[in-house]
Amino acid sequence: MFHLRKASMVFVFITVLLDMIAFGIIVPVFNPLVLSFTNQDYTGASLLNGVFSMIFAMVQLFSSPILGTLADRFGRRPIILLSNLGTALDYLILALAPNLAWLFFGRVLSGATTASVTVASAYVADVTPEDKRAGAYGMISACFGVGFVVGPAIGGLLAAHGLRLPFWVAAAMSLVNFAYGIFVLPESLAPEHRNAFSWSRANPFGAIKMLRRHAELSGLAVMNLIGYVANQALPQLWVFYALFMWSWTMSTIGISLAVVGIVTILVSAVVTQPVVNRLGERRAIVLGLVLGAAGFVLYGTGNQVLFWVAIPVNMLWMIAGSASQALMTRRVGKQEQGELQGAINLLRSVGMIVGPPLFAGVFALSVSRAHSWRAPGAGWFLAAALLVLSAIIALRVTGADDDVKEQVDTTGTLEGALVGDLPVAE
Repeated sequence: MFHLRKASMVFVFITVLLDMIAFGIIVPVFNPLVLSFTNQDYTGASLLNGVFSMIFAMVQLFSSPILGTLADRFGRRPIILLSNLGTALDYLILALAPNLAWLFFGRVLSGATTASVTVASAYVADVTPEDKRAGAYGMISACFGVGFVVGPAIGGLLAAHGLRLPFWVAAAMSLVNFAYGIFVLPESLAPEHRNAFSWSRANPFGAIKMLRRHAELSGLAVMNLIGYVANQALPQLWVFYALFMWSWTMSTIGISLAVVGIVTILVSAVVTQPVVNRLGERRAIVLGLVLGAAGFVLYGTGNQVLFWVAIPVNMLWMIAGSASQALMTRRVGKQEQGELQGAINLLRSVGMIVGPPLFAGVFALSVSRAHSWRAPGAGWFLAAALLVLSAIIALRVTGADDDVKEQVDTTGTLEGALVGDLPVAE
């Protein structure tokens, strides 16, 4: 039994790592692929990418809880395998896509089947003793970090030999993951522990009840929602901006994204805890938001050196996310912590729906050939303004008694940042 559990955990770590590397591989090249279908029209490509990202987020918002509930009903194994196969098909569609309609279908398919990480986390809970779960989830977060450092770098290097090659490699990795799971992955959820499928449990908006029940969370919820919207500036602007301003190669774009991943890991593992311990949660939130805004301003200056300098400055914004989540957990009871995380994830999902068309539209307007002026940094400045607004709200909805200098769990922060908060082309 021990060897079976060990083999299961190895598979979970490998499947998350391969998923993240494969996803990271396409990050530098998805936007250029969209651009290639618009005859290098940045305005049209930006708008299309915003629509693709919004559709992906909307489909994922509704499909993730459904797949999670199906995993409770039919077991983890078939849902994980379905997710791996769906991801592989998505990459194959992107590799072969002759037109934009194929890209649209691929994004819908990916949003509908992407659940391997969520179900893998449930798998960990099934097969790991309670006193060992923290370490197991830490390993999953480490897989996120490694995947988002290695993936973009590989994608950038592969793209030098053809824009479609990274998609073929990503598809191959996902198919290997699927085949590996068929032969290695046992089921973790015993039949007697399964629940009947219920649409009420699969409702993605159920977490709203938590926010309505706790008025003391409303201000922090608004602050976080604005931040999640601002965060979408990264995936919508990063690649297009670098191509438009400096004609970066795919290799340079991949390296820049790998640097973002490395800095993210360092901020999560080394910086966040000491800052919160020293300043307390309230001041750490404000500091993180102000630094995030400063980083966005540096991105928007159009200076290539300052763009690289902006990466560590902007990524210090993660301090605010950790401190905010810790503060919110202190405002609800122990029996409501799971529901609170669901509410936070809902806010993040809404941000992923609202943000893409907003920043895609701003960039499209700022570089449009329909007028004589150009302001390619406008999207970055808008993101900075949103974070300043978040900081003002944070000051108004918190007080001096919220500067509790206690331990902050940053495990979820790293995962959240690497999944939804990095510059990714969804």
